[in-house]
Amino acid sequence: MTATHPTHGRTTAKQDLATGMMVFAAVMLMIAGILAVMRGIAAIAEDEVFVSTRNYIFEFDLTGWGWIHLILGVVAVLVSMGLFQGAGWARVAGVGIAGLVIIANFLSLPAYPVWSVVMIAMSAFIIWALCTPRRGDA
Repeated sequence: MTATHPTHGRTTAKQDLATGMMVFAAVMLMIAGILAVMRGIAAIAEDEVFVSTRNYIFEFDLTGWGWIHLILGVVAVLVSMGLFQGAGWARVAGVGIAGLVIIANFLSLPAYPVWSVVMIAMSAFIIWALCTPRRGDA
């Protein structure tokens, strides 16, 4: 009797992990997008949640930051819907949008520092999850 080593089980587990990571990225991108939309609306309405700073090198008014976050949030929600459908374009777009969210939150650190750091970390996890290769991906 010969012993066989099942490699199919390990491959299936890796495939399940990669699929789970894409679902994780889709959910997190949806949450990040909705939160960015809310942050954008609050900034556009000139809510008193944000701190205004002086002499910051990347100076935009609060309404400008609000529009940037609102647009990024809407696009992030749309891309996450594509991720839920398993669209290949959505993985690439998701990495791009998450990268733009990181940049936007870095630039708006003085206005809302703790929240910006949270969103940067969330977007980094999204990029990591979308870059996890699945079987059949080249």
